[in-house]
Amino acid sequence: MPTYAIGDVQGCSKQLEQLLDRIRFDAQHDRVWFVGDLVNRGPESAGVLRLIKGLRASATVVLGNHDLFLLAAAEGIVDLRPKDTVHDVLRATDCQELVGWLRHRPLAHREGRFFMVHAGLLPQWTLDEAAALAREIQESLSGPDYRTFLKELFHGTIRPWSPALQGVARCVAAARVMTRIRTCTPSGELSNFSGGLDDVPEGFLPWFRIPGRRSRDGIVITGHWAALGLHFEQDHWGIDSGCVWGRTLTAVRLEDRALFHVEGLRR
Repeated sequence: MPTYAIGDVQGCSKQLEQLLDRIRFDAQHDRVWFVGDLVNRGPESAGVLRLIKGLRASATVVLGNHDLFLLAAAEGIVDLRPKDTVHDVLRATDCQELVGWLRHRPLAHREGRFFMVHAGLLPQWTLDEAAALAREIQESLSGPDYRTFLKELFHGTIRPWSPALQGVARCVAAARVMTRIRTCTPSGELSNFSGGLDDVPEGFLPWFRIPGRRSRDGIVITGHWAALGLHFEQDHWGIDSGCVWGRTLTAVRLEDRALFHVEGLRR
């Protein structure tokens, strides 16, 4: 029973179908993990959600920043920008069903030596601590007061992570890290940098190269950083290969790190 992890799909439904065909995916015997950002920027966000939702128990999804944006847009908490392409979800007759399913997905998934999260982890967090934080966020987001979480995430005061934070503020600070981090300082200060490794700003490092990072006892699988591209280190696999930017959509088989690609969105 092989398990495949797939990078950021971002509304590229046709490419996802092609990739599942490429790996000869069998929902009865195989499993597939999605590293988040299922929607937005590509042309068929609703199609992607329907396809993955239809895979049922054979698919495991963690939420990315674009997925959280869609949840907020569906509640009228944020307005769509010219570059956003989730109109097909918001206008769909099954919008509430799709959004409700998405809202109940976790922020992280841990299984054996693998830990999947959309963007990355703070250097201070162990995998156990990160998993516990992800559960707190999921409880907040799937509970009856989820609108408060989304409002704080998109319109609240941006607070750096601190273990002293409590309640919604704690969940929001952790969610921002898990869905947005690319580079940080050894103390955990985040930057807004999104370029390549050669241009990381002075004083910052890729989060996975911070000396003494406490999550090195597993393999952390992430997406989010398209400019990084496919990137494999002993304890980190980055698999956002830039499908929506015209490069490729990639699946990696966890058992042997075999790679499978299809051509990305033509731009």
